[in-house]
Amino acid sequence: MTEQRVQRRLAAILAADVVGYSALMQRAEEATYAEFERLKREVIEPGLYRHDGRLIKTTGDGALAEFASPSAAVRCAVEIQESIASGRSSLKLRIGVNLGEVIVGADGDLFGDGINIAVRLEGAADPGGILISEKVYSEVEGKLDVDFEDRGEQQLKNISKPVRAFAVRAGAHSALIDRLSAAPGLPDKPSIAVLPFENMSGDPEQEYFADGVVEDIITALSRFSWLMVIARNSTFTYKNKATDVKQIGRELGVRYALEGSVRKAAGMVRITGQLIDCATGTHLWADRFDGSLENVFNLQDQVTANVVGAIQPRLRKAEIERANRKPTENLDAYDYFLRGLSRFHLHTRQGNEDALKLFMKVVDLDPNYAAAYGMAAYCRHRRRVWGWTDDRTGDLHELAHLTRQAAQLGKDDPVALSTAGWATAFDLRDPQLGAALIDRALDINPNEAMAWWMSAFARVWLGEPELAIAHAQRAVRLSPRDPLIHQMYTAIGNAHFVSGRYEEAAASALAALQVDPDYQPGLRLGAAACGKLGRIGEANRMIFHLRELFPDITLSALKDLLPYRSDHLAAHLDGLRKAGLPE
Repeated sequence: MTEQRVQRRLAAILAADVVGYSALMQRAEEATYAEFERLKREVIEPGLYRHDGRLIKTTGDGALAEFASPSAAVRCAVEIQESIASGRSSLKLRIGVNLGEVIVGADGDLFGDGINIAVRLEGAADPGGILISEKVYSEVEGKLDVDFEDRGEQQLKNISKPVRAFAVRAGAHSALIDRLSAAPGLPDKPSIAVLPFENMSGDPEQEYFADGVVEDIITALSRFSWLMVIARNSTFTYKNKATDVKQIGRELGVRYALEGSVRKAAGMVRITGQLIDCATGTHLWADRFDGSLENVFNLQDQVTANVVGAIQPRLRKAEIERANRKPTENLDAYDYFLRGLSRFHLHTRQGNEDALKLFMKVVDLDPNYAAAYGMAAYCRHRRRVWGWTDDRTGDLHELAHLTRQAAQLGKDDPVALSTAGWATAFDLRDPQLGAALIDRALDINPNEAMAWWMSAFARVWLGEPELAIAHAQRAVRLSPRDPLIHQMYTAIGNAHFVSGRYEEAAASALAALQVDPDYQPGLRLGAAACGKLGRIGEANRMIFHLRELFPDITLSALKDLLPYRSDHLAAHLDGLRKAGLPE
């Protein structure tokens, strides 16, 4: 009996996979499936054809292809990613490329480590990125108009030996993303990140309390203009993650990190804190504070005072006490406010409704709690803008009342002033007064990232685009890992748009959509900019996706909603009209 010989050959393998496919399918199953099928048909398969690639197989969320040369594989990968980044799809891919020996099956399918390594590299690639093996790098270096970043040896799952990998850097869009998301350097003044404290209470329901303690410490520290404090939204991306403090220092661009824990039980609270030098990992200070629940504010004062004293010993304790303004002495109201913040940060419709109810409970208990009025107004704003209400007129009436209360009661409260300023500028159509309220908030707390991007949008509506860009960039610097950073990118894009710089506006919108493909203002901005540029295919796709998410959106509805200056609004609507948004 003749033994069948196993056929082998050397091949360049490309593996691609959709980022977050399962979550996308849960949110919009039919739309996600249809979009990936279109992406394969209009981008991936034509790219393979142009570079002499052979599609081995496709899965529900990925594709595997073979090329005769590593150069062809990398060129195809770059073309695919650049095409997607330019707006050809709302999906994002990871791509891995490897050169290795493969086993050829009877049906033409390929097997072996050459395939497995490509698939594992794809899994380790950045969203929207390309990761190649050292074998591929040695073949393509100097032959392609791209840059490479050495990612070192990667221990890939089910691969016995580490594989040295290189990330591919290509194209103007990648350069834009790199500039926007690059790790910042250290500022020329003391800088700190307050990391989420561990909830030691043994009760998951108390998580909101530990988070609230951290938010209050961030707010207290932020009042010192000589100290740069990273915003809550960036530091909370490290929640429940085992991350080296040196890495955190590099990623956030800070010199110090504060970490700790909170234990709340039987009417008592224990707060521990450790201040760490991020460059060396050295513990500069550590302490523990115990007290009754009714004295929780005093405990937070002690933590704050010790942190500031360790960073700059010359700062007198009296200055800390003057700067540290407590939101309320009513512990019940404070407790509800923290619960409201925890629901607000979910950024969902139900979370917003829960937060609104909790903030209104706060003002029932303490009618002078300015920040609660401001946050309740913000919840009403969300309901109107995102279509989470059937009574926009009623919501606007309630929002106006809440905004007035926040501005009147919160003359020294940056949260109350910034949220009141935002609602005044956007919903009440008075960007001049809104900007003034936000400016007052920034005078009190110059480290409030949210207030800086709110100010950026207000400046856009006032027709001050260069100032808007500067303020949005300040927000990015203060919160470089903010889950809402797409809002900052969109503010930058809007400033470019009203200046007639439509290419820059489109690029900023695409950067925002890389973070959140469903972000309505980003889709609107991208569609309007592409419409103005005559890139009608891209504009049509964005409008299609926008109307999938918000079926009732029309030009007339936006004309009544958006607070742009009249000439800027006309330009925006003209771009959307060219993009295909119905009247």
